[in-house]
Amino acid sequence: MRRTVGLVLIALGAFLIVLAPLVRFQVAPKLIAAPADYYGISELTAPGARYFSIGDLKVMTGDADITVTMRGDVSQAQGDRVVWDEVMAVNDVTNENPLISLVPRRSAFNKYTGEAVDCCAANIDKKPVKLEGQVYLFPFDVQKKTYRVFNATAGKAFDARFAGEEDVNGVRAYRFEQDVPRTKTETRGFPASIIGVTDTTGDVQVDRYYSGRNTFWVEPTTGSPVKQEQERHEVFTTQDGAHSITAFDATAKMTPKTVDNLVKKAMDARGQITLLKVTIPLVVLIVGVVMLAAGILMVVAGRGRRVRTR
Repeated sequence: MRRTVGLVLIALGAFLIVLAPLVRFQVAPKLIAAPADYYGISELTAPGARYFSIGDLKVMTGDADITVTMRGDVSQAQGDRVVWDEVMAVNDVTNENPLISLVPRRSAFNKYTGEAVDCCAANIDKKPVKLEGQVYLFPFDVQKKTYRVFNATAGKAFDARFAGEEDVNGVRAYRFEQDVPRTKTETRGFPASIIGVTDTTGDVQVDRYYSGRNTFWVEPTTGSPVKQEQERHEVFTTQDGAHSITAFDATAKMTPKTVDNLVKKAMDARGQITLLKVTIPLVVLIVGVVMLAAGILMVVAGRGRRVRTR
């Protein structure tokens, strides 16, 4: 009986020892992924923002509140991809001018790497867009290197270079900085008199140009941004370059409440990753080693007893 129990323990122990690396390197990576049913609201403030008010036909200055609402479209999540919808609303609270900008966005990306997937009617402000680079998330186990990150305002991906480590609410984060060069984002008709053109009446064609710097603080294990700042400079310029006017100029920063929420989500996700990649495989391995050792001892002891009885 003792020998039989020992053999069973040896078999189970060997199985668990083999299972541990499988959990670590095959099962865990499949379970660690961006959620298809994500829902979150981020808030940013931009004191002293300057923008062209279409209703007032002039450049105005005021403190802006920016609310970004994201929701996963579970119906479009297939295989390795997830699809998230976003709406960004900008309000001028100083002048009580609501919704100076309201931009919807639809993005698809790989749930394991955070890299763009070109599908699912991806669009910005209902205009089709070809996604590229990292979208919303950096990869799990972020490296201290340069990543291509999609910029929704420019509709393109640009380098986000590693710029150091910083503490964000007690959490170690990697800081990445992305400089966006002057990029044309739109061509439209614009009242000639408003932009300073005096030799014609009616509308003139103007180009909208955007440039800026985005700074991301990313929790390295999860690849989740826990803080973000955006410097945004946009102008309307006549096509001959002779006249221009501010379209939007502001520096937006996430509110402390939003940073707190993002840090908490990142810590929860990091805990789950640690459980799947470290704790469970280690426990399985230890239990397997103990069972294997116990089984061997029982089998050896059983053999010794049989020898003595002879």
